[in-house]
Amino acid sequence: MDINLAKLVTESRNSDSEKIDTLSTIDMLKVINDEDKKVAFAVEECLPDIVKVVDAVVKTFQMKGRLIYIGAGTSGRLGVLDASECPPTYGSSPELVRGLIAGGDKAILSAVENAEDDQELAVIDLKTILFNKNDLLVGISASGRTPYVLSAMKYATSLGAIVASVSCNPNSSMATLAAIAISPIVGAEVVTGSSRMKAGTAQKLVLNMITSGAMIKMGKVFGNLMVDVDATNAKLVQRQKNIVVQATNCSLELAEKTLEACDLHCKTAIVMILLDLDVLTAKQKLKDNHGFIRQTLEGYHG
Repeated sequence: MDINLAKLVTESRNSDSEKIDTLSTIDMLKVINDEDKKVAFAVEECLPDIVKVVDAVVKTFQMKGRLIYIGAGTSGRLGVLDASECPPTYGSSPELVRGLIAGGDKAILSAVENAEDDQELAVIDLKTILFNKNDLLVGISASGRTPYVLSAMKYATSLGAIVASVSCNPNSSMATLAAIAISPIVGAEVVTGSSRMKAGTAQKLVLNMITSGAMIKMGKVFGNLMVDVDATNAKLVQRQKNIVVQATNCSLELAEKTLEACDLHCKTAIVMILLDLDVLTAKQKLKDNHGFIRQTLEGYHG
């Protein structure tokens, strides 16, 4: 395969780090830190496009569709990471947000040779999870040219699904193919071509925004509290108690008692306390308002 990387911004040489191997440890780290500071500003330039993806994801969820990330190498791992953190944080189904990586689960921990070039594998991976037109696909690649990702995007487009991209080179093949293209241009890496650095950081920030923004708009956050947190360990059980206390200004004792009464369901406990309702009534009020606490409170008082 003829690959011309010379024109890619992510493969260019950074003049500010050309002598980084001669620097003291502190000066070396200052160079890295100064470059990292540029990432958030690059992402800021992409906010209008990120808005489009978040709103599209919300509509997808409302229509019972899924958000599917797909990538290779670092980009694939970032998608898998973001997807895997949604269930414990927001109490969402593991199927709602999924991450696919070229080479499968093995590639999460170690490189799988040539997987990123396997275009057929991408289609197989999407068919395996029964990807359909109601789902939304986000292709992730620093270069914007990964064959595995491009193939997946073409297949998803052929089904009529919404397809977005997250890449770090202007006018990339992925950006051209996507209905919505997010392209934070972070510039040359400190270590030439090591796109796990600034490009990876930019991708992580964007994916955080996509899922966090969508979950907030789906009612899984009240104020800035993660009220759908799933209490799967001792730390998260305590976090639930703290959330109920912070949301209602009640005592820790009342928070514990109420959470026990509603099987550790934060939202129900909050509504029970704020509206002085029993478990069944609180659950019904939440259901009537599609799980949104704020609407439940306003509807009850209004």
